[in-house]
Amino acid sequence: MFFAQYYLDCLSQASYMIADEATGHAVVVDPRRDVSEYLADAEARGFTVVGVINTHFHADFVAGHLEMAARTGAWIGYGRRAETEYPVRHLADGEVIGLGEVSLEIMETPGHTPESISVLVRERAGDAVPYGVLTGDALFIGDVGRPDLLASVGVTAEELGAMLHDSVQNRLMGLPDEVRVFPAHGAGSACGKNLSSEKQSTIGQQRATNYACAPMSREDFIALVTAGQPAAPGYFAYDADLNRRERALHDPAVAPRPLTAEDFRVRRDAGAVVVDARGPQEFGAGHVRGSVNVPADGRFAEQAGTVLSPSDELLVIAPQNREEEVVTRLARIGFDRVGGYLRGPDDAFAALGEEVAPASRLTVSQLREALRGDEPPLVVDVRGCGERSADGQIDGALHIPLGELPGRLAEIDRDRPVVVHCAGGHRSSIAASLLRQQGFADVSDVLGGYAAWAAA
Repeated sequence: MFFAQYYLDCLSQASYMIADEATGHAVVVDPRRDVSEYLADAEARGFTVVGVINTHFHADFVAGHLEMAARTGAWIGYGRRAETEYPVRHLADGEVIGLGEVSLEIMETPGHTPESISVLVRERAGDAVPYGVLTGDALFIGDVGRPDLLASVGVTAEELGAMLHDSVQNRLMGLPDEVRVFPAHGAGSACGKNLSSEKQSTIGQQRATNYACAPMSREDFIALVTAGQPAAPGYFAYDADLNRRERALHDPAVAPRPLTAEDFRVRRDAGAVVVDARGPQEFGAGHVRGSVNVPADGRFAEQAGTVLSPSDELLVIAPQNREEEVVTRLARIGFDRVGGYLRGPDDAFAALGEEVAPASRLTVSQLREALRGDEPPLVVDVRGCGERSADGQIDGALHIPLGELPGRLAEIDRDRPVVVHCAGGHRSSIAASLLRQQGFADVSDVLGGYAAWAAA
C-alpha cells in the first residue's frame, strides 16, 4: 500500500492519496483545488487515479474534485446524502472500494454535515484491524467537527450535534484502539476549537485524551461541542455552497496579470478592492489608500476570506516574487476575480504619489497616554473569545473577533479615534486596514498587540 498525507499549513488542511502498488490504482481524498502535487506523485509512481472522495462539503476551502476528475477521468465520490450539480458516485455505508489488495470501506459519520463520511483503509482486504480511518471533519486530533457552521442549510446545530454524538461515541469509538486516525484538519482551523498540531493519532489515544470522546449523554455532548466555538470566517457558507456546484476549473497555467500604476489606479477607481499581502511593518510604512492588509506570511487565505468578498474584483500587492502564490491561495477559497497585481510596487508607489500613505501604529505607551487624554480613543479587541478570557483584556475595550468584524462595523463609533489590537499585531493590521477601507477616518493599531500591553 502507498499512503500519503498532504498537509497545507495555511489552511490547516490535510488530504490523502491511497494506492495499491500492485495494480497502480489510486484514490485521492479531500484534495485541494491546485492538484498538481497529487498528479505529479501519481505519475512518478505509475499510479492511475481512479477515484476522488470528498468526506463532506468543505466550508473552508474549494475542493479539487472537479480538477482531479477533469485531469484523470476519475469518478467523484460523496456520502449518499450529498446533492450536487455534477455527476457523483454516492457511497453507501459499508460499501467497499477495492483498489487491489488495498481496500477502502465507507462509514457514514454525519454530524459536522449531514452527508459526512469517514473512510476505513485496509492494506489487505481481509485485515481484521484496519490500517487507519480518514475521519474528515467528524473526528480531529483532540476535538470533533463543529455542528454549528452554516454549511448545512435547513439542519440545526442540535440535529447535527445528535448525529455527531452517534458518529463519534458509537461508530468511531467502536473501532479498535490500534486504528490510526487521519483527520482533514489540524490546529488553527476554524472547523473546531481545540485541534491538535499532531497530524495523526489512534482511536485509543483519542478515546483516552479527546474531551469529546469520553462517554456522555447526547445532551451533554451537544452542549460541550457547541460551546466556545470561534467565529466562522465569512467565506465558509460561500465555499460550502460552491463545493456543491458545477464551477469553473482552476488553471495553474493562467498566470496573474501584471498591472502598471495607471492600470492599477483605473481598476481601483472603478471599484476593485486592493489586497496588500506584505507584512504589517511594510504596509504601515506605506500603502495604497483604501487597501486591505492581509499578510501572506500567515493564514492568508482564511483571513482574506474573512475580510474580503468573493464578489469583488481584487487587485494584489504581493511581497517580492510571490504574486503567483498569493493568487493561488486566493483561488483555494474560490476568490477567482483577481484583476492583476501591481508590478514593481516600490516604483509604482512613487508614481502613485499621494495615493500612498503610512498607517498609524501606536506603541503601548502612546496608547496609554491617549487613553488618559480628554478624548480617549475607542479600543477594539479583535482576538478570539478564548484568548481574551485566558490572557486578560484592556479595560473598556470593545470586543469584536476578527471573524465577526465585517458584520459588526455599525457597533464602532465613527466619530471617535479607533485603536485596534490583537495578540501580537498581525490581525490588528488586517482589522485596522479594513476599517480605513470602510471609511473610518482615524484608525491605528497597537505594535506588539496585547502581549506588549500585558508585558508593560
